[in-house]
Amino acid sequence: MFKTTLLFFATALCEIVGCFLPWLWLKRGATPLLLVPAALALALFVWLLTLHPAASGRVYAAYGGVYVCTALLWLRMVDGVKLTLYDWLGAAVAMCGMLIIVAGWERA
Repeated sequence: MFKTTLLFFATALCEIVGCFLPWLWLKRGATPLLLVPAALALALFVWLLTLHPAASGRVYAAYGGVYVCTALLWLRMVDGVKLTLYDWLGAAVAMCGMLIIVAGWERA
């Protein structure tokens, strides 16, 4: 379970970086060269999703919970936005959903 969760966090980070770099280019006038590492990050994101042994729909569903948490951590650490109690509660609910789905992988 711990290994799966870490893999999901790495996957989410790749997805966020892959989307953040083009955003920097389009919204903040950064260099279009950022599209190269963005494409690499998104390719790594897709590859990491294939490393899970469950059916793709279950992987995507469980991954969604970790993505929510990772996006909120990104909001705090990169964007500098203070998280609210509702942010933390939502992240906890999302993580509980992920844990429930992953716990059922072997029973499916």
